Formats: sequence, structure tokens, C-alpha cells
Amino acid sequence: MGNLEQTCASLRAQIAATEAQLEGLKRELKIAEQAAADVKAQDTATIIAADERSENGTRKWPLLGEEYKRSCQLKLRSARVLIVGAGGLGCPAALYLAGAGVGTLGLVDGDTVENSNLHRQVLHRSKNVGKFKVDSAIEYLRELNPHPTYVPYRAHLTPQEAPDIFKDYDLILDCTDNPATRYLISDTAVLLGKPLVSASALRTEGQLMVLNYPPRPVGDKSGGPCYRCVFPKPPPANSVVSCADGGILGPVVGTMGVLQALEAIKVITSPAVNSSASPPSLLIFSAYSTPPFRTIRLRARRANCAVCSADASVTLETLKSGSTDYVFFCGVAGLESSLSPEERISPLEFRKKHPTEVSPDGDSIRKEPTIIDVREKVQFDICNLENSINIPISTILSSASVSTNADANAQPSLPSWLPPDVASPASTDPIYVVCRLGNDSQIAVRRLKELGLDLGGQRYVGDIQGGLRAWREQIDPDWPEY
Repeated sequence: MGNLEQTCASLRAQIAATEAQLEGLKRELKIAEQAAADVKAQDTATIIAADERSENGTRKWPLLGEEYKRSCQLKLRSARVLIVGAGGLGCPAALYLAGAGVGTLGLVDGDTVENSNLHRQVLHRSKNVGKFKVDSAIEYLRELNPHPTYVPYRAHLTPQEAPDIFKDYDLILDCTDNPATRYLISDTAVLLGKPLVSASALRTEGQLMVLNYPPRPVGDKSGGPCYRCVFPKPPPANSVVSCADGGILGPVVGTMGVLQALEAIKVITSPAVNSSASPPSLLIFSAYSTPPFRTIRLRARRANCAVCSADASVTLETLKSGSTDYVFFCGVAGLESSLSPEERISPLEFRKKHPTEVSPDGDSIRKEPTIIDVREKVQFDICNLENSINIPISTILSSASVSTNADANAQPSLPSWLPPDVASPASTDPIYVVCRLGNDSQIAVRRLKELGLDLGGQRYVGDIQGGLRAWREQIDPDWPEY
């Protein structure tokens, strides 16, 4: 027994000694690795310093030695590009422009990084959640290429500030996702004579245009069309859906951002443009179509365009003074209050009014009221309220009220997307509409009432205020946040 105890003690002592030796070796390895990193940094600094010197103390060559390995384009090195939006489009565009060696990259964005951004906004990482997107993006870009000058603008673009920001850049990239900002970017680019690469993406589709190219003075018909030339009127406010609300397939927005970078490089490196330049076109991408790309030729500048024609009403003065109201022009103001308080109910009030009763065996014994979820199917499939019906807002908006006869008081014919039990005039069960944030649901309520589903006020039709995000906050903290 004594010999066994001595053997165990001896083994424990050997293990302790070996562990101590291992710790010592780890410390020595760490010191050696740090020393190697310091030497490498010093060597890099020496190489860069040597690149910057010549016999008379000035730089002998226009690019640094390392930059010649990255790109030999002097035009790229001297170019100044402004990217408005550091999200799904701006991230891949900035990534490839920085990698190509563009000399100055400005990034405009007032948003911060969220976890829901990470699947498609490839410059941002989990550790940067909560940071300004421009700071997160520049942190990554500097690791990719430390030579360009990166200029952050940590605020959303405004008409008053846009001209002062744009004037220092050669080319603008519109990487935003709302019409008001798109018109502002295009107008400012035209008024300052800057070419514009504009892209958009939603769900599985994207569009790309190079606008105001060639950039001619206002009134010059040989100049390229602007955003207002292509879309003189903004889309209906209730049809505008952002990537966050409508969903987006990451590689789709990535494809469009990469194409923006490609078009930007083509504009920067091409010879001076003239009136014989390639005609403007709209590139349409659809991930599930064959072929996925098609091109539509665009018209030249409109003779009555509000910004680039001889009779333009939008000027730098109207921008800076605020008299050009882009929010009013696009009709997106007041969306949150489009329903009266009586037509809205909070998730907490809904649950109090319609509690879920459960029998001893665990089965629900109370019928839930009619709940119409107007998110797109891809979002509905991620998570949905029990017994809810999915009717996408795009389906609701695509149908128009059509009266069955000439009687002005006749009820409009009911569309096929309405389930029979919901459309039945015999049913007086309340109808609640829900979406992700509580915006589309208000539009849907108005549409359902136009169709007469409220039976002249006898049947309640309203929305769940704040949508499923509020449902998560007030009712179910385990509800998926996307």
C-alpha cells in the first residue's frame, strides 16, 4: 500500500513539473511571437519610408511600392468617391473600391450596426454591434488596405449638408434604400456635376443605373439622365418597402453592391466622356430568372425635368434653404398615425381582451379571433402567431376595388385572396391585422375597410400597434427578432 502511495505522489509531482514547464514554454512562445510581429512592423515601416524617399528627399514614383502590387491605376489612386449608405449595398461597394486602391473613400450613414444587419452587410462584425456603421466599415477597410484616406460622416444625409459634402468628391454612389434620399442624392449630384452610380435591391431582385453620365451642366441635353428623368414621380408611399421590412437575400444585395463598384471603376478609369458615350441603361437582376440579367435602354434627359432641364425648379439654393421638401414630395410623412386610436390595439391589450384559455390536457379551448399577418411569406414562415392567416401586403396592394355594377352604393367585389370565412357577411368576428413593425398593417386595415369587411362599422377591423416587434416586447420575449 505504501509503495502505491509513493508512486502516485511521484506521478503527481512529475505532472506538476511538466505543467510548469509547459506554461514556461507558452510564455516564451508569446514573447517570441510578439518580437517577430514588432520586427515585421518595423520592416514594413522601413519599406514604406524607403518608397517615399528618393535621392533629393521627395517621392520618386507616384505610388508606394505596395500599392503597385495592389493596383497600377493612377486614376484610381487620385479618385475621390463618396458612398452614401454603409449597409447591404455600401459594404461590398466600399470593399472592392478600397481593395482596388481608390485614393479617398467617404462614407455617409447615421445608423449603428445591429445583429440583423450581419447576414448581408459584410463589413460589419458581431463585435461592432452598436458602433456607427461608418466606423465599423472603415475599421475593416483599413485592415484590407491602409493606404486610402477614409472619411466618415456619422449622420444621415440632409439637403442642407449634401452640397457641402458632395463638392469634394468626383463620383457618388447611392447605396440607400428610401426614395426621399435617392432624389436628394441625384439632385445634388446633378447640380454639382457629379456622375452617380445608383442601385437598389429587395428580396431576390435588384436594379442598377449610372446617372448624370456624362455629367453636363443643367440644361445641356447631351448630359446623362438623372433619377428624376427616369422616375419623375415617386412610388406610392404605401408601396415602399425597405430591406428590413420586405426581406433581402444577402447575395442579391451583395451582387448589386459589387456591380456598383465595377461601374464606379469604369467611370473613374475611362477616357473623358463625350456625347457619343454608351447610351444610359437600367440593369435588372433577378436571382431566380433565366437569364438573371436583362438591360433596358433609358431615354435621354427629360425636357421638363425639375432638376436637369433648362427650366429646372430645384437648385442649390432650394436645397440649402429647405424649400425642396423630399419627405413631402415622396409622401412618406405621417404613416405612423394613418389610423385612429380606436382602430389600433396594443399586443398587451389584445391579449387581455382575448386571453388564451387552456384545458387540463393542454389543448386550447377558446377560439382565437381572426388575425391577418401581412408580412411576405418568407417572413411568415420564420415565425407567426397561432391560427393567423398570411395575406402579404404586396398581394393586398396589387388588387383594386372594382364595383360589380353601376350602383355607387354597391359593395366592391371581394378579391380572391380573401378567405371565404373572413369575407362572409355572416361573420362578425373582429379582424386584427399584424405586420413586423406596425406600418403595413395600417395600410391593410384601410384596404379591408374599403372592401367593406367592417360591415359599416358593425365589425371591428384594426391593427396590432407596433407589430410583432411590440409583441416580442410586451407578450413573448422568446419571439424571434430578425
